[in-house]
Amino acid sequence: MRPLKITLTGLLVLIVFALSTSLFAQDGGLLAQVTTAAWLRSGPGTEWRRLEVLQAGRALRLDGHSPDGLWARGITSGGTVGWMGIRFLNVSSDQVLALPEIWVDTPFTLPAPPASADSTTAPAAATPVPSVSDNTSSPGGGLLVSASTRVNMRSGPGTTFSRLATITSGTPLLVDGRDSSGRWVRGIVPNGTVGWVSTGGVSISASQLAGLPIINPASPFVLPPPGSNAVAAPNNPPAATVPNNPVASTAPVTGFAYGGHIRNFNTTTFNAMWRAGMTWIKVQVRYYAGQDPSGLSGMINAAHSGGFRILLGIVGVTSELNNGGYYDQYAAYVAGAAALGADAIEVWNEPNIDREWPGGQIDPAAYTNLLRTAYNAIKAANPNTLVVSGAPAPTGFFGGCSGGGCDDNQFVAGMAAAGAASYLDCVGVHYNEGILPPSQTSGDPRGSSSHYSRYFWGMVNTYTSAFGSSRPLCFTELGYLSPEGYGTLPGGFAWAQNVTVAQQAAWLDSAVALARSSGRVRLVIIWNIDYTGVFGDDPMGGYAIIRPDGGCPACDALGS
Repeated sequence: MRPLKITLTGLLVLIVFALSTSLFAQDGGLLAQVTTAAWLRSGPGTEWRRLEVLQAGRALRLDGHSPDGLWARGITSGGTVGWMGIRFLNVSSDQVLALPEIWVDTPFTLPAPPASADSTTAPAAATPVPSVSDNTSSPGGGLLVSASTRVNMRSGPGTTFSRLATITSGTPLLVDGRDSSGRWVRGIVPNGTVGWVSTGGVSISASQLAGLPIINPASPFVLPPPGSNAVAAPNNPPAATVPNNPVASTAPVTGFAYGGHIRNFNTTTFNAMWRAGMTWIKVQVRYYAGQDPSGLSGMINAAHSGGFRILLGIVGVTSELNNGGYYDQYAAYVAGAAALGADAIEVWNEPNIDREWPGGQIDPAAYTNLLRTAYNAIKAANPNTLVVSGAPAPTGFFGGCSGGGCDDNQFVAGMAAAGAASYLDCVGVHYNEGILPPSQTSGDPRGSSSHYSRYFWGMVNTYTSAFGSSRPLCFTELGYLSPEGYGTLPGGFAWAQNVTVAQQAAWLDSAVALARSSGRVRLVIIWNIDYTGVFGDDPMGGYAIIRPDGGCPACDALGS
């Protein structure tokens, strides 16, 4: 028998082949095992809901990593999909970073690994492979980076902390650590100011960020200021860097997701949303002619730093609509928002009533002209930004459609007839007058009980029919009003006087589930999260899921 002869090159090929077949599964993704017992979570951070504890040896088929490069998403042999800190896995950060960067709401498509992939013994953690970009420490200690954009330095790791200074692009920053989420780093600038900066505003690679220690904000800072001529070492390779330009991290919106309309960018609001499993934030912005869109960057970056996509509802001023060139000015503003990284833009708000469109001139074709101008500008600036048509006010008051106002079914039908389907990715819908479970399609005790706007399915079917199912729906407001904890509702809202907080929680949970399973809805934005305490002629606090006592039953229902 001829002896087996293997050259060194052949041996290396065999080793590489063996490693690749064990790590990169035939069904796709990266196959990893847990090195020590750790929580699998619903999102990339310790603030996200715990799903289950994975014991050492459990297998995960990974499909991608978080933008900060510290968390990977995968599926267990039991079929549970969740996020795990890379430090708990027997694969290196380089291997994980070779996977695509994903968002929480990116659909998971890989099959579960077989039960045989699970092991009863803890696998060894992968040996980190050093790279040039890890060699950026300052001779005096710390990591030298630089601001990649104009960014606020704050007294703590979050937007709720006071602003100490604003540093400009290129300013050197000597960093000594990060917070537990990996979204903030602490450092010192040449003038001696010490504070926290969002990682989205500095040139730092994922491997550099992962190498920084997690520090207590109260711990003393001991590093000296960097010299004014200090230059941060380049990040290498580029694929491992945290994007400097928010557009680079704006992935195409796919699948189904839900979130909430917020008033405050603070820990209380974010904690409630994380608890509820939400992945989207909506904020409504009023545009005035000549306004610069750069003012939107703070909220866009704050949303992304919190792990959320952001929908900006951008509505102009009614009295300015007839000014010459206004459509183009508005389009330039929303295009600027897209360029800054807005994940979705709702073009206007309730254009079927004279509160938001000039009385006597309400016309679905006129609105479609604005939508067309805005859509083309947005897509030229950022083709990944989702364009949502302005949701009409749900109403049967007008008995048709005229310059004085339109019933919403007539308005969306008029939009479709004017060719709006070519200028939107998603049809905007509002639903906020329900007093029955969303599964019901009849039985509303109010007058006009058969009107479609009384029912969740009435709205879905009406708006789907208008566009012949050619476009999905986006509920940019979906809420249930409850006066519990406040008192008597004002007369115009007395119809919801008997709705309890428990019903609000159950109905929101059911509406999200029905929307998800319908195949016709892409996004649900709950109206609202944190307008708590605002209760008067417009009782917005009654819609808020954070209630006056600080509880959030809807968060528990949605997150369970």
